[in-house]
Amino acid sequence: MSEELKSNWVLILSFLFIMTNSALIALEQYWFAIIPFALVLLMLAFVATDKLMWFIVFTTPLSLNLEELEFGGVGMFLPTEPLLFGVMLIFFLKLLYDRVFDMRVLKHPITIAILINVSWIILTTLTSTMPFVSLKFLLARMWFVVAFYFVGTQLFKSVKNIRLFAWLYLIPLAMVALYTFIHHSTYGFAERPAHWVMQPFFKDHTVYGAVIAMMFPIMLMLLVLKRYKKYRIITAIMLVVLALGIVFSYGRAAWISLLVAFALSLVYLLKLKGSFVLSAAGLILLFMGLFWGDIINKLEKNEQDSTSENLGEHVQSITNISTDASNLERINRWKSAIEMFKRKPIFGWGPGTYAFQYAPFQSSEDITIISTNAGDGGNAHSEFIGPLAETGLLGGITFVLIIIMFYYRASILYFRLPKSELRVIVFFVILAFTSYIINGTLNNFLDTDKASVPFWAFIAIIVTIDINYKEFLSSENLPQEK
Repeated sequence: MSEELKSNWVLILSFLFIMTNSALIALEQYWFAIIPFALVLLMLAFVATDKLMWFIVFTTPLSLNLEELEFGGVGMFLPTEPLLFGVMLIFFLKLLYDRVFDMRVLKHPITIAILINVSWIILTTLTSTMPFVSLKFLLARMWFVVAFYFVGTQLFKSVKNIRLFAWLYLIPLAMVALYTFIHHSTYGFAERPAHWVMQPFFKDHTVYGAVIAMMFPIMLMLLVLKRYKKYRIITAIMLVVLALGIVFSYGRAAWISLLVAFALSLVYLLKLKGSFVLSAAGLILLFMGLFWGDIINKLEKNEQDSTSENLGEHVQSITNISTDASNLERINRWKSAIEMFKRKPIFGWGPGTYAFQYAPFQSSEDITIISTNAGDGGNAHSEFIGPLAETGLLGGITFVLIIIMFYYRASILYFRLPKSELRVIVFFVILAFTSYIINGTLNNFLDTDKASVPFWAFIAIIVTIDINYKEFLSSENLPQEK
């Protein structure tokens, strides 16, 4: 009898599952139906982590936020974040078992900067005013960094996987952009519906515009790579769809980020020296400092509101700091973050706590019609000011250190590489990363999967190429590029 049970265990388990699931469905409980899918993914995570990673990349632009779907206020993206948590656990289990990791990655300056930043986040989680909120933030940061930086550096050891990452993220993103464009067209491309027509895939137009702007240079990369010459029509169509997505997102920060990114491209294309670039930046800052009062007076005279459906007027509203509620609310959030930083400059209030703590720090003169005390109106609207409030001075400095090391190593790499596909990849990754960094001065989306996945993947791509470029150039089939 026992032998018969052993030989038919699959049938028996299937029968038990069907009976249990049927009973739960009758009781309007549908969660049990996902168990087989979850078991398959768990098995896949152990035997083929790379396949699971590609699944996560593809589903990221399509992921849904439970908080937006009114699942009890749980802020989690499905299916990506539970899978990323699983990838993180498997990574640490393998690390404990194998007790070995690529030392070239661990010794890389960017890795050191990341580890310092994560270590400080761990410390400030222990000192947090809201430990459970900070723990959730820490876990989310950890699974993004582990999966798409540390695991990513191993995946991207093949240049083919770098290109595969781009395609797997851009195809569903283009699908979402096309869906949004069609949905928006039913409202005549009006400005107000542009704030929510991308739902349920994106929370609002700011993160939607930021992610498309971030990936736009990567789409352009696929268009210019010689190996995809026969797919030029497809890549050109996808590029147009993304361009329309950026334009009709009415995301002013997204527009600015792309302009700055492509302005930066001239530095690399014209091979301008670092001393020249730094001198030019210094002169601009000096000019702004000397004429700051005049600049502010000029900006305050601009009363063009961002609710205009005229794209020209919408662009003009970027500098309106007198009547535009969106711009004024950003200033309100920044001032609140700075006041929070002044109160706790060493350890901050705790990672992820800004939205719950900033309300008392709002000045009555800065309150706008869209201000809120409920902690439901977004974060500090800056990847640089927010960490100061949440993790103190060192939290802000260590994050900036990651950015500095990225540009330092990526720039050296770009000018070191001969004309090749590899150099093209590095060039466009720098532009894509820059787009987000500029956007990150005005918004903060690294707590979302849609921004964090490419952000950490771009850093991993640069590190992997930096470490392996000689092997790539000699062994990979990399055609020469113009």
